[in-house]
Amino acid sequence: RANPEGVDLMRNAPVEAREAPPFLVGGQRLSAKLPWYRGPADQPMQPESQALCDLMFHEVLHRPLTIAIDCHSGFGIQDRLWFPYAHTRQPMPQLWALHALHRIFQQTHAHHPYIFEPQSTQYLTHGDLWDHLCLQALAHHPGRWLLPLTLEMGSWLWVKKNPRQLFSRHGIFNPLMAHRQQRVLRRHLGLLDFMTRAAASHARWLPNEEDRALHQRQAVARWYTEAPRHTPHRG
Repeated sequence: RANPEGVDLMRNAPVEAREAPPFLVGGQRLSAKLPWYRGPADQPMQPESQALCDLMFHEVLHRPLTIAIDCHSGFGIQDRLWFPYAHTRQPMPQLWALHALHRIFQQTHAHHPYIFEPQSTQYLTHGDLWDHLCLQALAHHPGRWLLPLTLEMGSWLWVKKNPRQLFSRHGIFNPLMAHRQQRVLRRHLGLLDFMTRAAASHARWLPNEEDRALHQRQAVARWYTEAPRHTPHRG
């Protein structure tokens, strides 16, 4: 979860949660010896985080549509596909595009194992790197759509199969037995193939301007059962 400086790269971006996130897991500046350390305040992003942002800015965000899949492990017993935002419970403006992507995934993979939801359904965080990139894309590349997904693989199921993994920092988040690791890697090949094909053929399923408002309303009804609450930004 951290680089050699002890900084969690998924808590390192210059984005502040609009509501209080959970203690520690939402990002903390207390100590690099504790997990989910954000790094020093008022400092540039870590080199690893900045390198990813530079790649996105120079090579990716100017394209008509980008689907990014960030593969993680360590949440729950079921595989989840999370999408932004993580810093607020407000829907992101390009939610309509994610709804259209989800719809064709449902049509072609009716019995898939994934829960598709905004990360804010589970918890909020400071410093989410994909939130930062989404905000930058909207500000500097209007009309170009970034759809980042985080594949949260259900590693608690691996711990259930082998409780001794709780005593290993690596084992909490990853299967330690080789055959289980290979099984996990094979499990998601269909998803990665679908996303690759969806990105290449985006012109065939991405809604036109007339249909985007309808998709946005349907997405809010699907993933935001309560009316989004407006809260002032706290710096």
